[in-house]
This record gives sequence, C-alpha cells and structure tokens, in this order.
Amino acid sequence: MIKSIKSTFLFLFVSLFALSLNAQSADEILDAYYEATGGRDAWNKVENMKYTAKVNQGGMEIPIEMVECKDGRSYTKVSFQGLNILQDVYDGKDLWNTNFQTMKAEKATSEDLSNHNLTIGDFPDPLLNYKKRGYKLELLGKESFDGTDAFKLKLTKKPMTVDGKEVEDTEYYYFEAESFVLLGQEMEVKSGPMKGLIQQITFSEYQEVDGLYVAFAMTQGEKGGQSQPIMIEKVELNVELDESIMAFPEEAPVEAPADKK
Repeated sequence: MIKSIKSTFLFLFVSLFALSLNAQSADEILDAYYEATGGRDAWNKVENMKYTAKVNQGGMEIPIEMVECKDGRSYTKVSFQGLNILQDVYDGKDLWNTNFQTMKAEKATSEDLSNHNLTIGDFPDPLLNYKKRGYKLELLGKESFDGTDAFKLKLTKKPMTVDGKEVEDTEYYYFEAESFVLLGQEMEVKSGPMKGLIQQITFSEYQEVDGLYVAFAMTQGEKGGQSQPIMIEKVELNVELDESIMAFPEEAPVEAPADKK
C-alpha cells in the first residue's frame, strides 16, 4: 500500500514538474521574442497599428490599408479600379463587409459578431497577454517550418461558435530556434469554402518601427498549397484614425450627377 502511494506520488510529482517545465519553456520563448522585438512594456503601450501594403493579383498590384486597434476596432481597405472596398470592419459595435457583387455594406451574422467579440483584447497578437485572456499555451517541441528549425507552440483560445455549435479554437506558432523570431502561424479554417483546410501565415524581413520590430513581408494561404505574398510598405503606430471609415453606412451614398457641358 505504502509502495503504491509512493509510486502514485512520484508519478504526480513528475507529471506536475513536466507541466511546469513545459509552461516555463513556452513563456521563456515568448519572453525572448518580445525582448528581441522591443519589449513587452513597449508593445503594451501600442494603441493601434496601420499597415500600408500591396498584393499582386494577376500581375496587378493592389494597394491595401489595414488598421487594428487595441479596443478591437479594425478595417481593411482595398483600392481597386478607383474604388475603396472595405472588409472586416468593426467600429466597436457592428462588424461588416462590402458585398463584392452589390458593392454595398452588409452587417455580419450575429454568430460572426459573437466570434469577433471573443478576439477583442488579442491586440497586437493573442500571445502578448494570453494568461490574462484565459488562454492556454503549450510547447509542443521542435519542428521544421519552411526548412528552418523552430519551436512549435500551441495556443488554445476561447471556444468559438460555428453553425450554432461550440468548437475548439487553436492556433500554432513557430519561433526560430536560435533567434526566437516568429516565423509563422497556422490554424484550421472553421467555416466557409475553405473549411477544414489549414491556413498558414509566414513572417519575415523584420524592420524597426518606433523602437519595435515588425515583419514587413508576409504570405497567407493554404498550407502546402498556394499562398498570397503581402508586401508591406509602411507600418505606423498610434496614428490618428478617421472614425468615419469604420462607421457602418446606414444608407448607400447617392452618386452625384454628372456635370453638364
């Protein structure tokens, strides 16, 4: 009986020690990453980030402007053929997109809005304050990412809702094993035409912006499949925002009559 108790105690001790070591190692990787990119305190002082970028679509360069705020507000503006098309817009109340067929603003479903609200507080990324957010972080070991030896971390966030059912929301992050630079991120697409596929984002070409180091080259697409390069031209921190851009247009704008000649 005593031997059994001792064995059980030893097993629990080893298990708890391993869990503690795993969590500590994951935190050490994050500490090294944030230290290398400007420091946690500096990142926590950022109120918003504005990206000016371009994507190449069929040989045509399309300008993109992306804004993310600490309070959850955000928008992506795509400039195409003289039009400014807004996507993934959140003004603090409404989540909306521009319908590419009608070119009119449409509010997201209540389910999409609810899932978006779960992410408010993840700025500038879900890892910075993951403990306060109630997320779970695990170090899964080392793995090759795009040919580079990297630490693989698994982040389990709050469950999201898909078709009325709660599903686990997990993300995987890859940090270069020697420099601790963030190389990429992966997550399973939970809804839409790409449901079930693994979305992969890569980060590279880090440059200094107001004391913080930010990736200026990204790709986004299906893991093992095609990806879309995003060429970032400028990153701005704590900029003054035009609030009207994010406000949901209650009425479609009336086109001005052409000048008479």
